[in-house]
Amino acid sequence: MKKFKCMATCASGLEALVGKELRAMGIECQLENGHALFMGTMEDIAKASLWLRTADRIKIIVAQFPATTFTQLFDYTAAIPWEKLLPLDANIHVTGKSVKSTLFSVPDCQSITKKAIVQRLSNYYHRYGRLPESGAKFPVEVALLKDKVTLSLDTTGDSFFKRGYRTEKGGAPLKETLAAALVSLTNWRPDRPFVDPTCGSGTICIEAAMMALNIAPGLHRKFLCEDWPWVEEEIFANARQEAKAAIRWDQSLQIFGSDIDHRLVEIAKDNAKKAGVADYIEFKQMRLQDFHTDQQYGVIVSNPPYGERLNDKEEVEQLYKEMGEVFRPLKTWSKYILTSDLNFEAYYGEKATKKRKLYNGALRTDYFQYWGERPPKPKRK
Repeated sequence: MKKFKCMATCASGLEALVGKELRAMGIECQLENGHALFMGTMEDIAKASLWLRTADRIKIIVAQFPATTFTQLFDYTAAIPWEKLLPLDANIHVTGKSVKSTLFSVPDCQSITKKAIVQRLSNYYHRYGRLPESGAKFPVEVALLKDKVTLSLDTTGDSFFKRGYRTEKGGAPLKETLAAALVSLTNWRPDRPFVDPTCGSGTICIEAAMMALNIAPGLHRKFLCEDWPWVEEEIFANARQEAKAAIRWDQSLQIFGSDIDHRLVEIAKDNAKKAGVADYIEFKQMRLQDFHTDQQYGVIVSNPPYGERLNDKEEVEQLYKEMGEVFRPLKTWSKYILTSDLNFEAYYGEKATKKRKLYNGALRTDYFQYWGERPPKPKRK
């Protein structure tokens, strides 16, 4: 089986989670800033596409080489055997980026890369002039970093965060990939209670339920490479069949989500239904300060309004203060709050056990973690 050098891209700070997910599939990888590198067959790419929860997409690295002139960029690109990947009618779209490189004009790099690929294919297929480009899409990226060029093919299409279940969302939605990361970074286990008291459209609760039930996040969507003529249809069909068989529908869960906005609660219920987990989550309209529980050793994950999401600074401070008043008495519960407000601990009234820097899109945020008491160990007989 042919193996490709692949790159699973992700938001900064999530590389370790992506690596952990790949290794759990039996795929060895190497972590670098913003991605994980691995060697894999199309079967591996299909499996990773279905199961990666915190990555953005998978790209096949076609070639890497140094270039400081446009002539070098053209010649090296034209020397690549593109005909092994791109058919005559390939719909080629080139994107680009350049960081700390001599070739800083991204539009020029894109144009030259496209011309070199077209010339190579024209010579190989004995077609001169314009290629038809009427077939499947083949997105090519030319990325320059410190004069090193990486040419890659995107296998994914729409980013992995587009699971397909969230057709409606609130004003500042959390991407599904980041929501899954927030759950993965907690100490939650499916046999413990899980609560999101600012649930919005329900993404965090839904991702938690999907993880606990072992539902592959990409199970109900299609990936771009499935349209490529050399990707056999049964590869993804087999991967989906295996994923369906792995679901644990008999898992008992205690997942609770609430929000002050009744419209968002209804959207959350609808999204959970589309994700197939509505029977495992209880959504309810409720103010955060009204939350209380007699249960022990649960986990709270919250993505409250912050930054541009809420312009009233006093309202933000009051919300964080109420969080502290409501959550602090829950000594056995672990609490995890994502916010861009660096003064959160002062308003909350307690220093976090640990902070982790994450990015919500381009916005720098901190994940404030308050670890609860551990349950007592069972006595030895």
